[in-house]
Amino acid sequence: MDCFPGRYALTLQSSSSSTAFNLHSGAESHLHSGLHRFALFLSFAVFVLIVAGALVTSNDAGLAVPDWPTSFGSFYKIPPMVGGVKYEHGHRMIAQFVGLLTIVFAVWTQRVERRPGVRKLAWAAVGLVIAQGILGGLTVLKMLPWYISTAHAALAQTFFSVTVILAIVTGRRWMETAPMAASMATESVVFPVLSGLRIPCLLGLAAVYAQLLLGAAFRHGGMHFLPHLIGAGVATVILLWLVVAAFTHAAAVKPVRGAAIAILALLVMQLVLGFAAYLTRVRWGQNAVQPGPAMVATTVAHVAVGALLLAHVFM
Repeated sequence: MDCFPGRYALTLQSSSSSTAFNLHSGAESHLHSGLHRFALFLSFAVFVLIVAGALVTSNDAGLAVPDWPTSFGSFYKIPPMVGGVKYEHGHRMIAQFVGLLTIVFAVWTQRVERRPGVRKLAWAAVGLVIAQGILGGLTVLKMLPWYISTAHAALAQTFFSVTVILAIVTGRRWMETAPMAASMATESVVFPVLSGLRIPCLLGLAAVYAQLLLGAAFRHGGMHFLPHLIGAGVATVILLWLVVAAFTHAAAVKPVRGAAIAILALLVMQLVLGFAAYLTRVRWGQNAVQPGPAMVATTVAHVAVGALLLAHVFM
């Protein structure tokens, strides 16, 4: 999957007909507006789940509910939503809702979607949400080991990116470009104007993923802050290269230009929030008895914007 959605980015996939998740080939596709709206709602729900998870970590509430898969010994009783319990159990309730939505979406896609790649991606989303639930449970059962918590954070944002892609490929704009993209893939046609974006896209995705892992490892106590700081510099350089390449090779292409502007805006926001989180958590809050509102707000916002940035590069 290349970085920029829409009509022109599809032309970069000259070999897409052989990929495991080919989102164009198969029987003629038909727009299902209800499925598309459901996919949009699913991606929004996953974003809310990421924010809820960030609130759990930022408030040190990961063990506020000490058992799993039950909550204080019950599968269905809602415990008193006070203190850290409101964050941890609330996170679990949202996660269950998202899991149900994902299964419904996969079944719906299986019934109405003619593209095998889209059906496979929908079921892959089910696999991701199940794996995410298991990792979340293990973080509790194993008393919050940093490596499991880091994997839990990384997989959550990957799951979000997948749901965003599903929302894109079920939309009208993508449907209208599918016949053209399939024809180009068959004939190995690539627009020269976009050929210079492939390497920056792939490196940008790798850099953002590395930052996600380094940041999560730092947040969960498995790593010092310095690797995350160095990674931020490297990721910034690569993403700026990606934005410059987009404007250099395809400034006149509206979908590419819009995506590049979005990535640049999110990058600036992420750098500002990262600095704010560093001040509130590392400099000013290192001796705090419990996380303060500023520390929580900046950290959660940093995680949320990071998820949006990863999704944009993933596109």
